[in-house]
Amino acid sequence: MEGIMAENKNIQNIIKVAILGAESTGKTTLCRDLAAHYHTVWVPEYAREYIEKLSVPYQLNDLLYIATQHLINQTNAISQANKILFSDTELIILKVWSQEVFATVPEFITKELHQQHFDLYLVTDNAIPWEYDPVRENPDKRDYLLACYIKELEAIDANYKIITGMGEERLKNAVREVELLLNKE
Repeated sequence: MEGIMAENKNIQNIIKVAILGAESTGKTTLCRDLAAHYHTVWVPEYAREYIEKLSVPYQLNDLLYIATQHLINQTNAISQANKILFSDTELIILKVWSQEVFATVPEFITKELHQQHFDLYLVTDNAIPWEYDPVRENPDKRDYLLACYIKELEAIDANYKIITGMGEERLKNAVREVELLLNKE
């Protein structure tokens, strides 16, 4: 019983960092590189994996499924994390996506968004040129979407930092922000 309690305490002490940003801004690369730098695990963006497998256009119910599975993946990854967990996107992205495409946000996403907690959000700027892939839809809306994400972060009084730069510089800028967070803990 004490082992389970200690394990749960360790899970609660995991620092959670979410990576947000518009399409094609290096979120996945940054998340993967941060996890490697800190010798920990990261949660891949489940939406990409799911949408790539669809043979029909996605619907609102698909976003609910994506949200649920991403939360499950985050929960599972926490037990494997080494002091810090990085998540490639989270529910703010799904909320904005739902608003933009379907003009509504399912109650489940709103409720879970208010219950989730990340210690830090790293928001990738739009300096990286947009690259086509079959899942991406918004090459001309990146500035607008970035503003939407920032508005949502401010609405929940989130601790967030804009990450600039390209390649190694971007990673160094992100590491600097994570180090500032870790030094506060």
